[in-house]
Amino acid sequence: MSEVSTAETTMTRGEATLAVSSFERPIERRYQDPVDLIWIATAKRLGLTIRRNPAIFSATDGKGLLELGPLSTLDADDSTAQMIFHELCHWITNGVASFHERDWGFALDAELDWREHACLRLQAALADTHGLRTALAPTSQFRKYYDEIPADPFGPVPGWPCEDLVVPHAFNSFVRAQAAPWGEPLAAVLAAHASIRDAVTPFLPDYATDIPDDPLPSLWKA
Repeated sequence: MSEVSTAETTMTRGEATLAVSSFERPIERRYQDPVDLIWIATAKRLGLTIRRNPAIFSATDGKGLLELGPLSTLDADDSTAQMIFHELCHWITNGVASFHERDWGFALDAELDWREHACLRLQAALADTHGLRTALAPTSQFRKYYDEIPADPFGPVPGWPCEDLVVPHAFNSFVRAQAAPWGEPLAAVLAAHASIRDAVTPFLPDYATDIPDDPLPSLWKA
């Protein structure tokens, strides 16, 4: 069933004014950002339904529902794609059975679980397969650790706890990510994301933000 847009407007060209009233335009499609679309579709391929919830940043119910905060609450360098990617990496890191546990089995009121850092290493390793490490970087408080991950995503990061657990677990998770259920959907979406980046890149030299006095460059320049 389509929606209907009812508009009563006044169009002015030079000194001529044309009244356009009571025009009912059926709304039969919804625009979707292409990157959002491919990641939301990938979540669905993996059995996850995405919904927005203004009361949270992200949460899973253990029954296939992944709730994310509304777009209006995100930082300028955050994206639906990164959030879904990060949650998928949690699922891989915590094991296939964690799909059926709320929040992938994490106790949200507990201290930092070292598997969070393993998830970040996995995120970097998978993104690296298409040069997307910065484009798909996390924007939470864990970004400091992520930025210290070396070019080898399984290389040492001095000064952080539990690295003797984190590194092998991240590597094993990367191997696990190549298999079902994640392997084919992740390979497809990362390749598609990189293709969109490649399509956008030639336009970046002529891009100017539509936000007045915006000092931030496009994330696509990453």
